[in-house]
Amino acid sequence: MKKYILPAFTVLGVALGLIIGISISQKANAQRIVFQEGTWKIEQSKIDRLLQLMEEMYVDDLNIDSITDEAMAEFVQKLDPHSSYIPKEDLEMVNSELAGSFSGIGVQFTIQQDTVRIVAVIAGGPSEGVGVLAGDKLVTVDDSSFVGKKINNEKVMRTLRGEKGTKVKLGVLRSGDPELLHFTVTRGDIPVNSVDAKFIIAVKGQKIGFVRVNKFGETTYHEFASAMDELHKKGATKFIIDLRENSGGYMDQAIKMANEFLRRGDMIVYSEGKAYPRYEARSNGGGHYKEVPFVVLIDNFSASASEIFAGAMQDNDRARIIGRRSFGKGLVQQQIPFEDGSAVRLTVARYHTPSGRCIQKPYILGDQDDYEKEFIERFENGEFYSADSIHFSDTTTYRTKNGRIVHGGGGIMPDVFVGRDTTLNTPWFNRCVNLAYTYQFAYKYTDEHRKELSKFKDWQSLERYLLSQNILREFVAFAEEKGVEPNEKEIAKSKPLMVRLLNAYIVRNILGDDGFFPLFERDDEITRKAVEILIK
Repeated sequence: MKKYILPAFTVLGVALGLIIGISISQKANAQRIVFQEGTWKIEQSKIDRLLQLMEEMYVDDLNIDSITDEAMAEFVQKLDPHSSYIPKEDLEMVNSELAGSFSGIGVQFTIQQDTVRIVAVIAGGPSEGVGVLAGDKLVTVDDSSFVGKKINNEKVMRTLRGEKGTKVKLGVLRSGDPELLHFTVTRGDIPVNSVDAKFIIAVKGQKIGFVRVNKFGETTYHEFASAMDELHKKGATKFIIDLRENSGGYMDQAIKMANEFLRRGDMIVYSEGKAYPRYEARSNGGGHYKEVPFVVLIDNFSASASEIFAGAMQDNDRARIIGRRSFGKGLVQQQIPFEDGSAVRLTVARYHTPSGRCIQKPYILGDQDDYEKEFIERFENGEFYSADSIHFSDTTTYRTKNGRIVHGGGGIMPDVFVGRDTTLNTPWFNRCVNLAYTYQFAYKYTDEHRKELSKFKDWQSLERYLLSQNILREFVAFAEEKGVEPNEKEIAKSKPLMVRLLNAYIVRNILGDDGFFPLFERDDEITRKAVEILIK
């Protein structure tokens, strides 16, 4: 068994993935060298032989590379749900999801009515430097039309991202200007941020720091440490660490975060597999917040590295976990590159929380559909609303450092369960939200009133202005035009929820996440419970 304060391996990650990466170069078509009849011979595998026969003898010409990619993807699908084969053309984009930066033009966009619309321009980025503005509609790229039903998120990202220093010509339509505007943007490094929000919640004379982490990427720990330090200097004495909808990523970043809160020698996580000896990660005692009160928020979409952090805090009785049962992803993948630029992410181990539990939910080899249905079944069985509906596959009794019973085999069960509040939901509200009309209206309203909205520099004053504008009436008319018939009784019941959502989206379009999250979290049921617990 090997023990580490912090593991000394390179790490890579994907959504709902926990990756331990190494640099290995292999040929996609493996060969074996064997000793036969007194001499060494190269022996092809059955798969190699089949591909060779197809390439040399099949009646028509074949694209063997394409066939190989499809076959390898099919092979890996026969394994667990988190192993995956990544073709060469997809690898860079997949890796960039958790990288510290990527090369692009520096905009946030949405696609509405088959048109790319710029939601925000990253400060200091390439697009800001040439004059691209939020609200612009992107209609041509390199003098070619870039609108229509074939435009999707993947195509936009593939087109706008590219090698640093390369140029791309954009044609945009701007509100109030009938002429097509042309901008030539030189692609540059665009940061990939892990910390969505950091702000102070002031209540009853206390200051609570709120930090939301959206993933565990290359820079997560440094971003997190910086956010904590900033809030601490502003007077925060207690903290809320929000890992809801955080699907995971790099294990070492979660370990470094956990190290900030634990005493020397406390276990954070251990992993082991058939070909991998047991690895342990323990705190080195050098953390800055070992005595600071805090809570951790999780939900059904918190997975992988998020569960490592939450499990370490729970099993060491360091923080209370609040929210809903997490996803249940306790498998470790290793990324192995091939010479053609593709790669496989292969499950090589399971990780365990300090109490010994593996939080991986059950799966059947090769049955991806059943695995995905399990999440839907959780919802249909009512577990998003009631803790009594939750059942764990692992019946073993696990105990925290102080002897509390915790569960394995299906995610992290929070210490304080907070079910979804549907008291203000109505069929009218649900239809508007599910069809994304709230988001579409917020963009439209922002675009039409950008000049007056941009005068506000903080979310509090902007919200007060929006509350005076009776936006709900405009939204009801907008939704009716889209085919959602108004229902006065349902509208009245859902009004507080709908107004909050619309205002939050509009604030985000003007002030970004720094304005959105303080407003949105103010009325969130899980955040309210966290504040209630911390101020007791």
